[in-house]
Amino acid sequence: MNVKIVNKSHHPLPQYETPLSAGMDIRANLSEPVELKPLERKLIPTGLYIALPEGYEAQMRPRSGLALKHGISLLNTPGTIDADYRGEIGIILVNLSSEPFVVNDGERICQMVITSHTKVEWQPEEQLDETKRGAGGFGHTGKE
Repeated sequence: MNVKIVNKSHHPLPQYETPLSAGMDIRANLSEPVELKPLERKLIPTGLYIALPEGYEAQMRPRSGLALKHGISLLNTPGTIDADYRGEIGIILVNLSSEPFVVNDGERICQMVITSHTKVEWQPEEQLDETKRGAGGFGHTGKE
């Protein structure tokens, strides 16, 4: 699938690191380093603008290495970039560790996965059909 992209950063376009990768690494586009104090969140610019086809979204997901080693995640994961959004992609990073973390220009801060989605048309009903699970939730299926 071809996707139009404007790259106003000075970094290469996002790319898949291996032939079977689902996500592409997204880099910070910063004029100076940004410090994230413990439990602090900040919007990190990427310099990227995309135009997805109708029926697709870009999901922004945390990088497992940053999460494990430094406690860095995305606050609204997965973040969604809709097909009609044309602004700069910004990433809301959060520091869940007890130590400050510095985000540097060009650092890989998250992954972007492009995926299709379906539009729902609601069908109002008075009641739903019965299932074995019924209304059980939040750990209910593991109980005997």
